Amino acid sequence: MLVKNWMSKTVITADADDSIHDAMKLLKTHKIRMLPVIKKSKLVGVITDRDIKRASASDATTLSVHELNYILSTVKVKEIMSKRPITVPFDYTVEETAGVLLENKISGVPVIDHDGRVVGTITQTDLFKVLISLTGVGNRGVQFALQLKDRPGYIKEVSDIIREDKGHIVSILSSNEQVPEGYRNVYIRMYGVDRSKLPQLIEVLKEKAILIYMVDHEANTREIY
Repeated sequence: MLVKNWMSKTVITADADDSIHDAMKLLKTHKIRMLPVIKKSKLVGVITDRDIKRASASDATTLSVHELNYILSTVKVKEIMSKRPITVPFDYTVEETAGVLLENKISGVPVIDHDGRVVGTITQTDLFKVLISLTGVGNRGVQFALQLKDRPGYIKEVSDIIREDKGHIVSILSSNEQVPEGYRNVYIRMYGVDRSKLPQLIEVLKEKAILIYMVDHEANTREIY
């Protein structure tokens, strides 16, 4: 899944010579937390609500409200922005982008094309939308978490059991993080199984794998095994 398909394509930017007050107004009006800073059509920095709060707090204890407002209206964005903006290309995967945000402890980044032009922004909120889409949680249903031996065909064997009971599989995710060597955790979300047959399905799955948990979003129940 590529950034270009999940980024916000309407880019709100600040000019390097805008005042901090102007930047604050843009952030508030558009309900965003980050602004790419442009000078002569080129990306020269990034300013966030955190930068503005930090700049305001540094003088808040010694200045009157009138004096502070005056400073916010005269100090320019370029004086407090991050001058080496972290960016990602539009053809990055969302996983790569999540890694960039995590490594740099930031909430979002500008997205650039191959010529360095800003074509969008992507934030933690956008990545949460990707997670919801990938897991299929919007379809509710039931999610099984299972621990299986990591060998060819292991996922198909389990998914076939669900399909035999007329289960419609929405998503299958897997990971080998924090599991014993030679095993893999698999997370399957499905719906459509006759509710009266669900206990029987659970028992069959237990015979095939280690069942970690079952969350039934329709019945609002969950079992940890």
